[in-house]
Amino acid sequence: MTMSRFACLLAACLGLGATAPASARSLDDILKAGELRVGVNPTLPPRALFNEKNEIDGFEPELAKAVADKLGVKLTLVQVGSPDRIPFVVADKVDVVMGAMSRTSERAKVIDFTAPIHSENYGIVTTDAKPFAKLADLNSESVTLIQVRGTTAIPFIQKNLPKAKLVLLDNYNDRDRALAQGRGDASFDGIDAVAYRLKIFPAIKWKVVATPEYGVSYSSFGVAKGNYSLRDWLNIALYELHTAGTVEAIWEKWFLKPMDTKVPVTPYF
Repeated sequence: MTMSRFACLLAACLGLGATAPASARSLDDILKAGELRVGVNPTLPPRALFNEKNEIDGFEPELAKAVADKLGVKLTLVQVGSPDRIPFVVADKVDVVMGAMSRTSERAKVIDFTAPIHSENYGIVTTDAKPFAKLADLNSESVTLIQVRGTTAIPFIQKNLPKAKLVLLDNYNDRDRALAQGRGDASFDGIDAVAYRLKIFPAIKWKVVATPEYGVSYSSFGVAKGNYSLRDWLNIALYELHTAGTVEAIWEKWFLKPMDTKVPVTPYF
C-alpha cells in the first residue's frame, strides 16, 4: 500500500469522517461461536496461495490452522488483499489478519499486533555470473537493478544507490523473468520467498546475498484495536508454537529454507 492510501485508511479508521469501527469479537465470543476467522492474502505465495484444488493453502493458512486447533475451534479462512487487510479486521470481518502483516508504527495506530511470527529480510537477487557481495557493489553506473514498482526498497535505492540504473516492473513474476532473461543485473528486495519463486527457473544459477545491514522487520498477527483478550491469548499460543518448533517447521516446508533471521522467543509480551 502506498503511503498516501495508508494515510487515507488511517484517517478513516481513526474516525475522521468515517463510521466508528465495529466491535471486535473477544476471545470468549470466538470460543462460543466455535470459529476463528483469519484473513490471508493468496496472491503472496508461499505465504498463501491457491493450490491445485483451488483451495487457499500455504504458510499462513497452515499456521492459522495450528492456532485454531490450539484454541479448539474451526478455522475459517477469509481472502483479503493488501489494501483491505486492515479494514477487514477493523470492520470485524475477520478476527485476525495475516497477509504478510509487517509491524509498523503507522499500522499500530489502527490495529494491535502480537509478538512476531516471522522475520522479513532483504538482500540481493542475482546470478552466479555477477560479482555482487554487498549493497555498495550495486552503486555503479554499470549496474541495472530490476525492481517492483511501489515497493519499500525503491526509496532506499534512490537515496543510497543513486548511480545504479533502475527499471521498474509491475510484479515479482515479471521481475524474476527479467532477471532470468538477463535484462538486468540484480534486484534488491525481500528475499524470504525467492527460493520458492525462483524454482521455476531451474536452468538459472541464482545467487541470493543477504544484506543484514539494511535491517530486519517482523510480521505478526493483527487484531482489532483493544481486543486484548484475543491478542494476549495469541501471544501465549505463539510462544508455545515457537518453542515447540512448529512455526519454523511450517516455514521451512513452504519457504524451502530456514528463516534468515530467527525470531527471538520470549515468554513476556
